[in-house]
Amino acid sequence: NLYVTDTQSYRIRKIVISTGVVTTLAGAGTSGTTDGTGTSAEFKFPMGITTDGTNLYVSDTNNSRIRKIVISTGVVTTLAGSSQGSTDATGTSARFNYPIGITTDGTNLYVADKGNHRIRKIVISTGVVTTLAGSSEGSTDATGTSARFNTPLGITTDGTNLYVADYGNDRIRKIVISTGVVTT
Repeated sequence: NLYVTDTQSYRIRKIVISTGVVTTLAGAGTSGTTDGTGTSAEFKFPMGITTDGTNLYVSDTNNSRIRKIVISTGVVTTLAGSSQGSTDATGTSARFNYPIGITTDGTNLYVADKGNHRIRKIVISTGVVTTLAGSSEGSTDATGTSARFNTPLGITTDGTNLYVADYGNDRIRKIVISTGVVTT
């Protein structure tokens, strides 16, 4: 199956690749923040999506939240975030500012936190959110929070490194996950 964020319809869609059949896995089609099952859940401009094979993780961009969807049941919960801000904390005490891109290595999620110009790390098992790299708008290659991004959007991983589309700087940035070293 292929899973898609249907951003302006506030839904997460499932496409059976072999047949092209499209169904709604989650989302009521109305803007909101409700955790629930299937179409009783609500999103507000979901954009990024990744999976560990059992769950989907969605950057619910305009709600500044990271949502978890159990693929087999369609149950939607908020893993991290609850409102705009830049707080590193656990679960809904953490704050994001328009998170967009999201990827996983199976243990952690990595989020391009667009409005905060940061790359955030979420431990899936605990919901602990920390800033891996970035601190404010700019274009500095450095380590951890000494590095600077300008509106990071896309993100992917090879398991050792993260690769970030640093939109505002027109650059592709590499982050060594183990050290937080950022290079262009």
